[in-house]
Amino acid sequence: MTVRLSRETAGVPTPPVRIVHLGLGAFHRAHQAWFTARATDASEWGIAAFTGRSPAAAVALAAQDHLYTLTRRGADGDETEVVGSIVEAHRGDDLARFTDLLADPSVAMVTLTITEAGYRLLPDGLPDVADAVLAADIEHLRDALAQHDPLGEVAANSALGRLLLGLEARRRAGAGPIAIVPCDNVPDNGRWLRTGLIAAAGMVDDALAAWIAAEVSVVSTSVDRITPRLSEADAAWALETRGDACPVVAEPFADWTLEGEFPAGRPDWESAGARFVEDIEPWEQRKLWLLNGAHSILASLGPLRGHETVAEAIADPACRDLVERYWGEAVALLPAGIEHADYRGALIERFANPRIVHRLEQIAQDAATKTRYRAVAVAERTLDAGRAPDASLEAVAAWIAAVQAGHRATDAQDDAIDRALAAADPVGRLLDVLSPRLAADPAAADVVRAHVVAVRPADPVDPSPEPPAT
Repeated sequence: MTVRLSRETAGVPTPPVRIVHLGLGAFHRAHQAWFTARATDASEWGIAAFTGRSPAAAVALAAQDHLYTLTRRGADGDETEVVGSIVEAHRGDDLARFTDLLADPSVAMVTLTITEAGYRLLPDGLPDVADAVLAADIEHLRDALAQHDPLGEVAANSALGRLLLGLEARRRAGAGPIAIVPCDNVPDNGRWLRTGLIAAAGMVDDALAAWIAAEVSVVSTSVDRITPRLSEADAAWALETRGDACPVVAEPFADWTLEGEFPAGRPDWESAGARFVEDIEPWEQRKLWLLNGAHSILASLGPLRGHETVAEAIADPACRDLVERYWGEAVALLPAGIEHADYRGALIERFANPRIVHRLEQIAQDAATKTRYRAVAVAERTLDAGRAPDASLEAVAAWIAAVQAGHRATDAQDDAIDRALAAADPVGRLLDVLSPRLAADPAAADVVRAHVVAVRPADPVDPSPEPPAT
């Protein structure tokens, strides 16, 4: 029987905790933790990670000294390595440990991978006060701070609520400035989260809001690495051959662009391939619109045509044609000097990698929010530029057609989507869920309606060959 991974048997040291992470999942382990482990000063930077909904990853990692294997899966073969940057893993609701860590002056930053919807912020960055979980957290925090309750005993169920709780612990401890590093696919995510943090803090305590404004740097990032859901075969192989019950498989490509200050220090991520820039906007738009936008198109149109994976969908001429036409509209919005021709070529190769089984149902999680930041953003900006956004409106129509056909995954907008589907004009109402502006534009709405009919076949395409006639 293979021995479970351990630092002693793998010869991997334990760096001190200097980074706290919210959202312990496969992408964090394939990206931020991997970059940190590969930095030249990795021995100085350990990560304490907290789970989201399920504690399973924390339990599995704790049983193997928080080590795991990452397999880089190329078209021609695999390369597997042990990653040792995570040194603690906790349930998301272990707020006593979370507040203790943020009160420690040696902790320099909090990174987050909680999905776009997980922030519970509106597109302008303000807190979604209609969100019951966030509203309850704000009320509990306001009462607790007013009464000077012990922070480790305060309930907080949203990521934003927990972050505010941790920052209050740091303020009370006089532990100094800190950086917050969101790593989710939201445009201008640093400024967006900073707006939400300060606004939510203002609903809790004026002194906390002022301290965040003065002492907390929120860094903008663009992250890029395809990390599919682990297959049963990969999980079994990793456990049998590596003693790893918590493995990750990802593509070889990895990219990380950051803009902002780290007042308490940071790892030498440049040595691992990260890029630091003065203006992240064009880089994040290139990634968000081209990679993520194409993923959203494939996740909508692909199932309508009988496909289950990215590789299957991009091999379909109809799917690829829409992706490339949409890319044409998106790159016209990018500033001069931002390379995109090679990037698009590389994306096609990455999507077509037959050994990365990236399931469309995985990408389709929170599709409404994702489409709003991708195809809708391109459509609205193309209209602003005085051009016709036909391909981006067709991408929006593909999402509507997929929803109407029952191709849905869990979505933060499920209630609004259900109401739209039950309305007399479901297409118009679904368009309004994504973009009130496009829904109120008769010409754009007519284009979307026409494309909804065009992209929705009467019967899904069966990718299997027809049986011979008898």
